[in-house]
Amino acid sequence: MPFENKDENDPMDQVVIPLHAEEVSIGKKQVATGRVKVSTVTHSRSELVEQLLQSERVEVERVPMGQVVAKAPEVRTEGDITIIPVVEETVVLQRQLVLKEEVRIRRIRETQNYRESVVLRQQEAVITRVPDTNAPVAVAAPAEEK
Repeated sequence: MPFENKDENDPMDQVVIPLHAEEVSIGKKQVATGRVKVSTVTHSRSELVEQLLQSERVEVERVPMGQVVAKAPEVRTEGDITIIPVVEETVVLQRQLVLKEEVRIRRIRETQNYRESVVLRQQEAVITRVPDTNAPVAVAAPAEEK
């Protein structure tokens, strides 16, 4: 049969192939598989702490002077001693200042080793898994007796 020129728009010459389409739907659902319980446990331990402590105290010494001075002396420091002059006016034929005494204050520093036992606390987390009551549980069949 010779090649025939057919009309391409002829509905009889068209072949229709039926197609199938599938659709996918994806969703999420939250499922509890178990629970956990978190609690804390506190441990205590004693530890010896040691520290150098420094304290300061003063000694007061009164030194009688009995000197006549023209004017009141200033407060002064000699080394670790602070000297505070105490003056008194006396009436003679003329007025004069008499250095009656000096109050000497000395600073004394002491260092001592201090020890004390102290209690230190430390916490740790304890995590316990609690099985879910809704989860399927495998049950073993009872053994048969012979």
